[in-house]
Amino acid sequence: MSIAFDRTRVYEGFAQTRAAVPEAYALGRRLAPQIDRIYLVACGSANRAMLGIKYWLEHYSLGIEVRRYFPAEFMAINPPRLDERTLVLLASKSGTTPETVAAAATLMGKPCKVVAFSQYADKPLAAAAPESFVVGDTSESFAAMFMLMQALVGGIMSAKEGWPLGDKLIASLDALPAAICDAAEQNEERAAADAHLYAKERNFYHVASGPGFTTAYVFGVCILMEMLWLHSYPIEAAEFFHGPFEIIDRETPLILITGEDPSRPLMERVSSFCDIYAERVMKYDSRDFAMAGVAPEIRPIVAPYILQSALKRMAAHLSVLHNQPLSTRRYMWKVAY
Repeated sequence: MSIAFDRTRVYEGFAQTRAAVPEAYALGRRLAPQIDRIYLVACGSANRAMLGIKYWLEHYSLGIEVRRYFPAEFMAINPPRLDERTLVLLASKSGTTPETVAAAATLMGKPCKVVAFSQYADKPLAAAAPESFVVGDTSESFAAMFMLMQALVGGIMSAKEGWPLGDKLIASLDALPAAICDAAEQNEERAAADAHLYAKERNFYHVASGPGFTTAYVFGVCILMEMLWLHSYPIEAAEFFHGPFEIIDRETPLILITGEDPSRPLMERVSSFCDIYAERVMKYDSRDFAMAGVAPEIRPIVAPYILQSALKRMAAHLSVLHNQPLSTRRYMWKVAY
């Protein structure tokens, strides 16, 4: 099983996404005068990418209402404000996620605006939405769909509210694929060492704050749980001292994920606590990565994807040590559920 990081393949896999970023931003600007609220709807990693997008909308926007849903919840709740001033973003890597496709079907005929994001144009989700963006054949669809969704939302904020960082966002998103590759390569040696050190562990706790929880969840749940069948629990730093910290002792394996957004002090508090009461701690801080080409003001927005790229190298090495390829599934796509 080869786990070597293939920079050329990863970087070139972003080509279609990079080309579409300006188009997504332009669509956001065109839609901006018609939008008062944005509903973000997806499962899995796409939903967690939306967590970060929601965070920055809440941080920057003066008046845009934003909500995030899992598709099944979205359909069950059936929000009454799906009017002509509402934009719904739907995302699915495969474009076939049953709940997401069903959510798209329920929106047909409603006055709200709908834009879908997926990997392929010939799948049901793209066909069910009046507007869609596809990221193509990439191993990094999680980051790629984030790039397009963030570009669209950035366009809305820029045109509707005069958000001043639109141009820097677009330039930084264009630079993000290379920065993601840099982070993977920079972390290769450490990733291999950490994988060997923690190879026999079956339990991991991941702590992060704000948009960094995107990484804690996607690495912990969508990779370690889903692909390697490890017990892996993501914890939000704001909740850490309200119960979860009681699990900490000298043997607890912890991954602390720290970004550069306004929630950073929450993680610094967790880190200080773990310096005293824990010993098996892996600290990942986005400030340790150069992010060449990313504007200082945009670093906090893309930091989760830089850290995700670094951590994925640890998962690659764990897969070899566990003799379990990351493509392994026990139930997903194999049984009825």
